[in-house]
Amino acid sequence: MAASMASQAAARGLRTATSKHILLDKLKCTWLSPRRWLNLQEYQSKKLMQESGVAVQRFYVADTASEALEAAKRLDAKEIVLKAQILAGGRGKGVFDSGLKGGVHLTKDPAVVGELANKMLGFNLTTKQTPKDGVKVKTVMVAEALDITRETYFAILMDRSCNGPVMVGSPQGGMDIEEVAASTPELIFKEVIDIFEGVRDDQALRMAANLGFKGPLQRQAADQIKRLYDLFLKVDATQVEVNPLGETPEGQVVCFDAKINFDDNAEFRQKAVFAMDDMTESDPTEMEAAKWDLKYIGLDGNIACFVNGAGLAMATCDIIDLHGGKPANFLDLGGGVKERQVYEAFKLLTADPKVEAILVNIFGGIVNCAIIANGITKACRELELKVPLVVRLEGTNVHEAKRILTESGLPITAAENLDDAAKKAVAAIKK
Repeated sequence: MAASMASQAAARGLRTATSKHILLDKLKCTWLSPRRWLNLQEYQSKKLMQESGVAVQRFYVADTASEALEAAKRLDAKEIVLKAQILAGGRGKGVFDSGLKGGVHLTKDPAVVGELANKMLGFNLTTKQTPKDGVKVKTVMVAEALDITRETYFAILMDRSCNGPVMVGSPQGGMDIEEVAASTPELIFKEVIDIFEGVRDDQALRMAANLGFKGPLQRQAADQIKRLYDLFLKVDATQVEVNPLGETPEGQVVCFDAKINFDDNAEFRQKAVFAMDDMTESDPTEMEAAKWDLKYIGLDGNIACFVNGAGLAMATCDIIDLHGGKPANFLDLGGGVKERQVYEAFKLLTADPKVEAILVNIFGGIVNCAIIANGITKACRELELKVPLVVRLEGTNVHEAKRILTESGLPITAAENLDDAAKKAVAAIKK
């Protein structure tokens, strides 16, 4: 069955939260989605790269217009680029509520930097990837503008099929790499990295040549590739994507823009990196859910979904949609569940004014259904649940769980399977 619009929205939400990862091999794409939540601003990624010896543009960060002006003067560059720092793409074509058009501006006059920053800082920037009201800009990056004679694409990412990291590159950079793979798959090059050897000189030089670097630039590009792999290891990255990895008229190889994704499981040894996490742009409900290790994505329907496992959650969204309902959210409880998590999940769901019914769909493998049942009854009593609740439980300790729900005396509608649960949830909001 083709994915419904609901599950597609959930999938897009997951990819936004966890970031999109691809390994392009001719016409095949493998999507990797481990648990990834850390978001860094552009200047923060550039700082990490700079610390690992990767060539980036000279830059400063400013929180006020006067700081931006002073930074522009200190750069003493022929041309300066001013970039609004928000966690969204399409900044160059965005619009500020101050009236300024574009979150990225080029100028040769430092005085103009101060004027532009004054119309950026403290104002909302709206792009194709922001909420309709935009995101408030609190920081700008003032950088040296460099000419680019040629753009290439380069990334290092984890690939399950290779049991480790892989380099992916293309001489066609500065554009959507998926489009390159679809139209000219022969321009996608891949090198599997041995985790014990690291990136060998011959691999780095071969990738540099495949990217189109010639003469002294080939060696320079190979050096940058090896430094990027050092960074990949150093920060426990799951992906380091540079687009473009560019060549300047002066014969420099520079990483002009980069996206770094991190493995949250390594947070315990990457304290400094995770301390950089900018949570100000995150959805408040998603932030609250994350405190309890819940994965929450808001949708625009009226049936709340409380499920364990991303795949099951998407299937639940699909079947609700199939029966004429609309999911209000995508909430994944995960595996090592506690009663308190169930309670906090219900608090999040009932706080949404759009929710007119709640569907709990649990398939207990490592999850003890009795823990879920105890959490449900506690939440229903303490939160004085006012909307219909449909519960489908299956798996570990399910008979005890059903006994707990039955003896609670609460108005809980039991369902035998997922299809039955979806039908009853949709029927509940139509009464």
